[in-house]
Amino acid sequence: MIPLFPAPAPVCRRPATVSSLFLRLFTCLFVALALAGCSKERDPGAGQKKRAAIPVTVADSVKKTLPLELAATGHVEASSTVDIRSQVTGTLKTVHFREGDSVKAGALLFSIDPRPFAANLAKAEADLAKDRASLENARRESGRYSQAAQKGYVSQEQADQAATQVATLVATVKADEAAVDSARLELEYCSIRAPFTGRTGELLIHQGNLITENAATPMITLKQVAPILTSFTVPGQHLQDIARYQAAGSLKVLATLQKQADSPALTGQLAFIDNTVDPTTGMLRLKASFTNEDGRLWPGQLIEVRLELTKRPDCIVVPSQAVQVGQQGSYVYVVKDDQTVGYRPVTAGMLYQGETVIESGLAAGERVVTDGQLQLADGVKIEVRGVNKEGGGQQSSGNKDGRTAS
Repeated sequence: MIPLFPAPAPVCRRPATVSSLFLRLFTCLFVALALAGCSKERDPGAGQKKRAAIPVTVADSVKKTLPLELAATGHVEASSTVDIRSQVTGTLKTVHFREGDSVKAGALLFSIDPRPFAANLAKAEADLAKDRASLENARRESGRYSQAAQKGYVSQEQADQAATQVATLVATVKADEAAVDSARLELEYCSIRAPFTGRTGELLIHQGNLITENAATPMITLKQVAPILTSFTVPGQHLQDIARYQAAGSLKVLATLQKQADSPALTGQLAFIDNTVDPTTGMLRLKASFTNEDGRLWPGQLIEVRLELTKRPDCIVVPSQAVQVGQQGSYVYVVKDDQTVGYRPVTAGMLYQGETVIESGLAAGERVVTDGQLQLADGVKIEVRGVNKEGGGQQSSGNKDGRTAS
């Protein structure tokens, strides 16, 4: 019997190739990664790790009374300088000091051979004694001639001549006395003494040389270094402030040697205000006096000077590293009670030894971030790792006009 429908032909199946197996494995791997990503997005713990607290260092803003100052760079100069020269010509016999020694006022520095000057003094004294004797004899003769003329024994002309001889010898004695004083003074000039207490410099002439009177080259230069002066300039616009505060009392000046900011500041007093503001620079020249008992200041040194004008009370200050500068101006990050930070615009004022005065935008007692600001934004959670209790750091320089605080 012939079937109505023929049986289907057998299907020939080809074995799976290597490429198809790799394709299936890749598809399974992709699906597994996608499912794992979805599970991570739904995992609340993953988001919490991204919002971990940022470690920072903080400090409290405090209220202080700060001195209002003018900052400048100055140089040290001797309060007195003298070039020692001889006032007589002679041979230098002895030098009584060494180069660079400190000498007292009146100390003997040089001795010039005194013998020629002692001989001149002796001769002048002898001339004076001879003329005084002649004067005494002339006075006796004048007295006798005066009495004889009254009695008519001699003419009045002879009596007048005797009186004239007396007057001439009086003048001669006075000249002799002046010669004696001059010779004695020249003998004193053979001993050259220090006019004040100071420091000697380089010795420019040595023992045995012939010293000429008032030579062009000094024998030595003596500088007074205790007390000592510092000269510096400030903008002329502060002249009225300086004059006003100086009228109320002496102004204190603090000096610190350059590259020695950690050393204690030296305290002096404003001693000089120039009578002219430099028209080319607009700067006013000032000088301050320091006792310099420890010898820390030396002529020619460069120093940092701060002229204290007055005290400014109730200043809100924070460490200078807490103040950041952005496109809208200065700002700080303030720490809130929930351990997050808030962006706070502030107005920064004077600088004071590593601290900045906040003119507005911050109250005393508020806590600000001093380190770690680069990772912060408004509302970010923080973790306090350190508290700067002292606040401040190294001393900073003043503003562009020279005004600062100390």
